[in-house]
Amino acid sequence: MKRGILVANVRRFLVVSFVVGMASIFGSGCAPPQEETTPSTGSAVIEEMDFETGEMPIERISSIAEGAEAYFSPDGKSVIASARVEGEEDLHVYTIRVDGSEARRINDQGADACSYYFPNGERLIWTSTKDHLDLDPGDFSDPERYPQGAELYVSDLSGESIQRLTDNEVYDAEVSISPDGEWILFTRQIDGQLDLWKMSVDGTDEQQITFTPDEQEGGSFFLPDSETILYRAWKVEDQGQRGMPMTIYTIRLDGSDKRQITHEDGTNWAPFPAPDGKHFVFVKFLPPRNFEVFMMNMETGEQTRLTHNEAFDGFPSISPDGSTLVFSSSRDAAPGERKLNLFRMDISSFGVGP
Repeated sequence: MKRGILVANVRRFLVVSFVVGMASIFGSGCAPPQEETTPSTGSAVIEEMDFETGEMPIERISSIAEGAEAYFSPDGKSVIASARVEGEEDLHVYTIRVDGSEARRINDQGADACSYYFPNGERLIWTSTKDHLDLDPGDFSDPERYPQGAELYVSDLSGESIQRLTDNEVYDAEVSISPDGEWILFTRQIDGQLDLWKMSVDGTDEQQITFTPDEQEGGSFFLPDSETILYRAWKVEDQGQRGMPMTIYTIRLDGSDKRQITHEDGTNWAPFPAPDGKHFVFVKFLPPRNFEVFMMNMETGEQTRLTHNEAFDGFPSISPDGSTLVFSSSRDAAPGERKLNLFRMDISSFGVGP
């Protein structure tokens, strides 16, 4: 989502300016696609199943003023997200209880993005430009201008005991951690080329996973086996076009056994695996200008649409027990307002838990 110093405006633009062209963020991951969203209808929060659309029960996480992608803590009681509370201009990394209470800011320097919990629930990993405030803040919705100087940091749950893991002036973001706690997975951009990388949780042993000059990979997460990686990619030749095609793949941790998972044309973006290791949620761009969340069975190819709203719905993730979906949406924004909030959906009936 965002980062920089002058970023008050840059970030706000990104978090809600979705251009189907680039996704982070572009990775899940870490930066939204570029394409104007259909104007919000200003609809109220859904509190019970909408039998007309088929949406499961939805509730807004209401303690924050704005929020983009969010990921669950191992106990499923909290999320870590790029968010802001009333009175703040910029989005930063926050941890928030799923009931909306106890919003805690982890960092307030530079611009923050993609963040994740360690599997033991005792530490956090997050992206920030806090040590490169002298560099161009860039634009997280434009892979041609991703913030060079976005670094990876580890801290405790209070944002203290900070350890900087990367030290360079390239884009390191879109970060997650293997369920076994052995590997950090992230996207790095060098000379305009995006690839998946891994390193040990102490920041050593950096290794490149993908080597594809014709594709841009990112938004990666481990399946429960800690060996298989789910991610999205787009072709370099398509970069920058409106309605940019994106495809979802899996690959092994050692870079072998790459498999294409989605085969339809169009934007298939921001995948996140379910705890059962068979399903995942992701975002599809539906004409004319609508982002919706879907669930897909990797074994059968069956897809189920989870959101049905004219507003933007995206950045989905699933709780460790498979019962809850968290996603970002502009569905309760005032007409003409470009703003995202966090919502949770009861998906317990889908049976995608471990």
